[in-house]
Amino acid sequence: MIIRSAEYLQSGLKAGDFPKTPWPEIAFAGRSNVGKSSLINSLTGRKSLVRTSRQPGQTRTINFFLVNGSLMMVDLPGYGFSKAPKTTIRQYHEAMVSYLKTRPNLALVILLLDLRRRPSEEDKAFLELVLSQSVNFLAVLTKADTLGRGTWKRAWTEIAGDLNLTGHGPVFFSSKTGEGKEALWSEIEAALTSAPSSKGENG
Repeated sequence: MIIRSAEYLQSGLKAGDFPKTPWPEIAFAGRSNVGKSSLINSLTGRKSLVRTSRQPGQTRTINFFLVNGSLMMVDLPGYGFSKAPKTTIRQYHEAMVSYLKTRPNLALVILLLDLRRRPSEEDKAFLELVLSQSVNFLAVLTKADTLGRGTWKRAWTEIAGDLNLTGHGPVFFSSKTGEGKEALWSEIEAALTSAPSSKGENG
């Protein structure tokens, strides 16, 4: 996809704060520091559309970005940040549940998983939440540049086993090398094509 424009639109943690738009949405989720911000920046060809940080837990709201005036990219708060207060963790969880339940134009949830790590309990819980809402989902294994290509399949087999996933494989991605960028865009475009052309305004 050729990116002509990409801009921050709105943020919120409650359904009433989410923008009401007719555009299809692609949501990005994953534990803190898995590389969501870097991935979105890489996909859009923008170095600082989404703020990145070495400190986990920096995405503290659900952030909406409008791409090409016709596609919404949604950055969900990272989960699994152990230093966050319990009230904050609960607030993030409630926000993501609200988002998944109230966005009729949600075409795909992309779950980012660190290729080097086995899934956490938070990863499993989030995937269960997504599947319970019958939302299309895709696994993307980040930081692919940190492991040799020959180990990718074994790593995915272990991750898929932990998550009880079968069938469609993941996209292996590296924001540093650009690995997987075209494959991920292909998956996004396929999801947009298969989604209903119009479900009405979100909200």
